[in-house]
Amino acid sequence: MRRKLVPLLATVVLAAGFTAACGDSGGSGGGSTIKVGFIESLTGNYAPLGGEAKKTVDLAVEQINTAGGINGRKIELITLDDKTAPDQGVLHFNKLKAEKVTAILGSTFSNVGLAVEPLAERERIPYISLSPADEQVDPIRKYTFVVPAISSMYARAMLGYFQAHDITRVAVAYDTKSAYAKAGFAGMKKYAGQFGVQIVKEETYETTASDFSPLFTHVRDSGAQALVAWASGAPGVTLAKQYPSSGLKLPLYMTGSQASKLWLDPVGKAAEGVYVQSAIGVVGDHLPAGKLKQAVEEMSVPFKQKYGYEPPQFAMDGYTGVKLLAAAIEKAGTDKEKIRDALESLSLVTPCGKYTYSKTDHSGLRPTDISMNQVKNGKLVPTEWSVKQLAETAKAAG
Repeated sequence: MRRKLVPLLATVVLAAGFTAACGDSGGSGGGSTIKVGFIESLTGNYAPLGGEAKKTVDLAVEQINTAGGINGRKIELITLDDKTAPDQGVLHFNKLKAEKVTAILGSTFSNVGLAVEPLAERERIPYISLSPADEQVDPIRKYTFVVPAISSMYARAMLGYFQAHDITRVAVAYDTKSAYAKAGFAGMKKYAGQFGVQIVKEETYETTASDFSPLFTHVRDSGAQALVAWASGAPGVTLAKQYPSSGLKLPLYMTGSQASKLWLDPVGKAAEGVYVQSAIGVVGDHLPAGKLKQAVEEMSVPFKQKYGYEPPQFAMDGYTGVKLLAAAIEKAGTDKEKIRDALESLSLVTPCGKYTYSKTDHSGLRPTDISMNQVKNGKLVPTEWSVKQLAETAKAAG
């Protein structure tokens, strides 16, 4: 994108329980702002995740506005806290509709995304979701586009790793109250046979679970070669912390929800050796030079300078969501239908990989955009298999 550099003009407006940031308020035509809504979990159980996404949503908006905005118009970001509650997401959607926003960035919490998405469809407002639940885009919804790799994509990526390493029997545990976890488990069941993998044990738990010893006992005699845990938030921490004392000798595999210091730090030494999937950008230091690494560093360098740590999975998603929306608006202007059409034909390299949306694909990523990592000395390190795969993905991105 070519933009004239101008000094950043950012204002913060506090009114009616929401904040509007990184924009100016007056003018018309080319001088007016572009209102974008942002519903995120800033309090409640998902606050740590939503807070990371907010940091990079704000960063992306600041960068765009500093560079002159989109076609000369700055973004006015209206941020609302869904409190990790679907009904709050619905309430805030209606507030944003009244504000006549051009588009909406959705919550990291899948259950909020699933509550908001039907409203966006009804009102024909482009909705960029930061949650990975498959149901948002399967079947295709006309106005909804997902940023993170969807749960079934993570499942396929993991099954591909198992196939390459002759892991044919696995036990799977999942949270029955999490749309993300349920979709991930469903994806594993659907695609397992295609990869020569058999799910020999299915174990369920709820988000409030605090003792996983019964689950471990059930897995012990299953004949599984690995245990896959679909979790988000607190259960992912608790399960991993209890795993070393479970007596199980199987490797533990976890998904993108654990690709963060929010999981690594509280789990501590118990995380060593655990396999954890992530978006490409989380392990961007291991990418070869090129457009993909450049896209990662555009976000990760200022993020680390400001916050003192590497950006986690959720930060990658927030930043990428803004960049995707900005690219569509730059191409189409602020007409909602034209933005939707532009998104559907968009191809863009981002910190999460190269997106290629289409009329039949509103998720845009591929299993090769996901890295399988192992925790070593408290850090996520791509496996040798993933290093080779990431190099090929980076090469394809240019």
